[in-house]
Amino acid sequence: MKSLVGFHAVIGRLRQKPDTVSEIYVDAERNDGRARDLREMAKKAGVRVIPVDSKRLDGMSGGARHQGVVAQAQPIDMPQFIEDVLEELTEPPLLLILDGVQDPHNLGACLRVADGAGAHAVIAPKDRSVGLTTAAIKVASGAAEAVPYIVVTNLARTMRDLKDRNIWLVGTADDAPKTIFQEKLDGALGLVMGAEGEGLRRLTRESCDLLVSLPMMGTVESLNVSVASGVCLYEARRRRLGK
Repeated sequence: MKSLVGFHAVIGRLRQKPDTVSEIYVDAERNDGRARDLREMAKKAGVRVIPVDSKRLDGMSGGARHQGVVAQAQPIDMPQFIEDVLEELTEPPLLLILDGVQDPHNLGACLRVADGAGAHAVIAPKDRSVGLTTAAIKVASGAAEAVPYIVVTNLARTMRDLKDRNIWLVGTADDAPKTIFQEKLDGALGLVMGAEGEGLRRLTRESCDLLVSLPMMGTVESLNVSVASGVCLYEARRRRLGK
């Protein structure tokens, strides 16, 4: 069993795979509309709701902000290798590649936007990455159970393998001569985003087919990695929808 923390994560699982949820623990003092809606949804799904005190929820949530709700659920089997994802696709791949994102909230937000934009997988290296922590899963709001999160031991090698499959790899860099709105984003595509503050590592950067920048029209110099991922993924999706 694994713990699902917060309303978004619990409701997302109840909507997607209610049969995998064994029981839900709710703060006994919460009787607001949101808590009542959750109880009703759980009742329709045949899932037991157990009222507990907030201190017990604190221990169950592993330190993540639980909002008064934690569920115990069976892990969902997700693809572990990118090859398994690619073989099942019926459209050109749209991938998000994260080079060393270490903040769980950023990772969760990246997964959420990847799900929203219809990305087929998120790829990250084993080292210098936060991994799917309880906090990341909570922020993902159900996307961690919908978008395959593929952890690889050697990111540069994985990128070379993707290029061998004719997947165009587009990295983001502030010094790139053209913006993402000016460059090709057609066909099979992997968007490569750098870590918070550091950007792409040298080998990752050299493994990209193309580098693009995001036009910054105001006073700030850069965007949060999850926001930048959203801009890039939705631009790629927009072009696909336009066709």
